[in-house]
Amino acid sequence: MKSYRAGVKIILLAIVLLSLSPAGSFAQTYPDRTVRIVVPIGPGGGYDFVGRLLADQLTKRLGQPVVVENRPGAGTIIGTQSVVTSPADGYTLLVGGLSNIVFNVGLYKKLAYDPLVDLVPVALVYNLSYVLVGASNLPYSSAKEIIEAAKKNPEALKLANAGTGTGQHLVGAAFIKFTGARMLEVPYKSSPAVFADLLPGRVDLFFDSITGALPHIKAGRAKGIAILASKRSPILPNVPTMTESGVPNLEIDSWIGLFAPAKTPPAVIARLQREIAAALPELKERIEASGGTVVDMPADKLGAFIKAESGRWLQIIREAGIQLD
Repeated sequence: MKSYRAGVKIILLAIVLLSLSPAGSFAQTYPDRTVRIVVPIGPGGGYDFVGRLLADQLTKRLGQPVVVENRPGAGTIIGTQSVVTSPADGYTLLVGGLSNIVFNVGLYKKLAYDPLVDLVPVALVYNLSYVLVGASNLPYSSAKEIIEAAKKNPEALKLANAGTGTGQHLVGAAFIKFTGARMLEVPYKSSPAVFADLLPGRVDLFFDSITGALPHIKAGRAKGIAILASKRSPILPNVPTMTESGVPNLEIDSWIGLFAPAKTPPAVIARLQREIAAALPELKERIEASGGTVVDMPADKLGAFIKAESGRWLQIIREAGIQLD
């Protein structure tokens, strides 16, 4: 009888301990303090925009402060790696997109993390197309005219980018690869730095997100040549798609979402996914006003989608011969 009672006590103690484990009460009480969303670039731009939208909504829905921490540097590597090496407890999350989740794998030989292994996607929420922007004094108004001119006079046209390895750089590399246009690539350190030279015509062309280019196109300071989407943008209805411009197979979307360290408890990931899904209707208006579209992708499709994107861009990076130290 004593051994029976002792056995029962052991079982009860095990149940109590299990309820106090990370898989038990931790997931039930999450979050009980401030949650941090790391944005691996400086303030401004798509990543920061998404980080602050999510922080605002999750603060309301989780009942705890959710704050944004901008950690720029090394082409998004510093901020991304800081999340990879953080405790996998749901209190440190990452804004991720093509640059830090996909591009860097192909660009850097000695990347200290593998996004497909060390991070888990929570949700993709924002999809944004790129637009080819031209200086206002550019004598060409269509992608077809630009390609013909670039083939006739190689490297006469100056194609700017926001820095080697950035999305703007790789989209330009894809354009050159698919069209055979030969232009002189001019790297800058940021999109604002590019526009400082594009608007007065010191460089000719630039691929930027619709969000970044919209104010300059709307004000007539720059030309909207073509967008790299399957259909025209409602906020730039007069700018044709690349396909309409005679350049098929050049549809490139820049998706952005929320990621967590790979060993974050599944129950915590599920909680975040439920809250973000519930917030999407409220996010929709602000996302579309910025030129983007809402991504509403089932959680079980995220991994396969990101893996496919990684394979696609790794091939483009290799064929373009782009490599960073």
